[in-house]
Amino acid sequence: MNVTEAIVGRSSCRAFTSQPVPTETIRGILEVARQAPSGGNLQPWHVHVLSGEPMREFRRLMAGKLADLPGGEGSEYHIYPPNLKDPYRSRRFKCGEDLYATIGIARQDRAARLAQFARNFDFFGAPLALFFSIDRDMGPDQWSDVGMFMQNIMLLIHERGLRCCPQESWAVWHKTLGQFLKLRPDMMLFCGMAVGHGDETAAINQLRTDRAALEEFVTFV
Repeated sequence: MNVTEAIVGRSSCRAFTSQPVPTETIRGILEVARQAPSGGNLQPWHVHVLSGEPMREFRRLMAGKLADLPGGEGSEYHIYPPNLKDPYRSRRFKCGEDLYATIGIARQDRAARLAQFARNFDFFGAPLALFFSIDRDMGPDQWSDVGMFMQNIMLLIHERGLRCCPQESWAVWHKTLGQFLKLRPDMMLFCGMAVGHGDETAAINQLRTDRAALEEFVTFV
């Protein structure tokens, strides 16, 4: 698999099998992914790998939390800008509509939509998760560095025949996660990433989101 094939072939997975992912596989992926560029070579990323019995314990914890707080605890940053404008608003809307259409959930079926969203917090059945955090002293430039590091990870996961789903949704559970992972107070949780073997029979995994044409975002000078 070359780089182009990895980029074009990668997609977010929202239904996993229970087949485990060896820790050695994730360690190998992170060893390569750490070659990501960062301004001044700060390498501002921090990663927690969750699997095995700790993952099962965390799932039990989250099941209880969701029953009491289905909307989460609130995030420390805006996952999307307030008053999102077009074309970004329309793109987000269509992405959501296309996703729910794959599993036959109508827009007016709020209960079913909330139930599907809650599957984020069971990692869509994935046996392993990565959590990314960043030092609170870092700024927007360093957040973009973390994004490049995560892109490396996602492409390497795809190269190894695995699937993943980056999950900013975990930002609304930053307090619970911070306590469970024992994050230092000077660290801010960014997001999670579910990792595993995709259930390729699941309709939701057939979703491929649109991409804007070059003419919409490129200016040749």
